[in-house]
Amino acid sequence: MNRIFRTRAARTAIAVAAAATLTAGIGAGVAQAGDRKPGKPTEREIAALFDQWNAALQTGDAGKVADRYARDAVLLPTASPKIRTNRAEITDYFEHFLQKKPKGEKIRSVINVLDGNSAVDAGVYRFHLTDPKTGVTKPVEARYTYEYEKRGGKWLIVNHHSSVLPAEG
Repeated sequence: MNRIFRTRAARTAIAVAAAATLTAGIGAGVAQAGDRKPGKPTEREIAALFDQWNAALQTGDAGKVADRYARDAVLLPTASPKIRTNRAEITDYFEHFLQKKPKGEKIRSVINVLDGNSAVDAGVYRFHLTDPKTGVTKPVEARYTYEYEKRGGKWLIVNHHSSVLPAEG
């Protein structure tokens, strides 16, 4: 009886060890597969998306600026009361806005990286706008929010809100 018990105990120990090895192997496989997925972007990478958008403004090409937006993006622009919800409307807005030769600079930015495919950048920026009639350039400060999503491997703006900074009350 003692010999049967030891044989069963040995078989059980081997089965437990095999199961543990298999489980560890599966866990390592999952970890390795997870390592191949891109991680969360850094705040610096998200901040660079504004620089790319601002560089698109500098081209003076409304289409290039609109390319920074997802096809289903929502734009609540600074200089228009109209909500823009498709590429044609976003392009139309920038065709008019670009006549002012805007150049933006961030004053304060708060970036929240939500996951590997989404992030929010909110804060205050200043635009230097040139009046097309007079040639006079003046600064305009505004609050902004950009919501980004990575789609098809490319970071795109899915929501962009900008409004003139109110006077201190």
